[in-house]
Amino acid sequence: MTVMTKRQARMRRQRRIRGKIAGTAERPRLAVFRSNRGIFAQLIDDASGRTLASATWTAVAASGSKTEQASAVGKALGQAAKKAGIESCVFDRGGYLYHGRVQALADGARGEGLQF
Repeated sequence: MTVMTKRQARMRRQRRIRGKIAGTAERPRLAVFRSNRGIFAQLIDDASGRTLASATWTAVAASGSKTEQASAVGKALGQAAKKAGIESCVFDRGGYLYHGRVQALADGARGEGLQF
């Protein structure tokens, strides 16, 4: 019996989620990538394969914990979405559990008026 690593389990969850959701121009997909150092978020139109808005932890001057950085990235993404005329999206957590940094990013984006 083989045992999956954490990365393999996440990739398996990510493929399962990605098969069920897709972003459109009216309602793009909010894709989250979490690394050890920071967090990245994009609003993607899967129909045309374009990124409509994005935010990264390097562009946001947020000091403090990684959770606070994620919240700031969510707020920055919400502002970029508002600027691009996007009001709602589909949340793609990328195989990560909806907990901690991923939840903080989602709450930050919701705080800026993005609905999902």
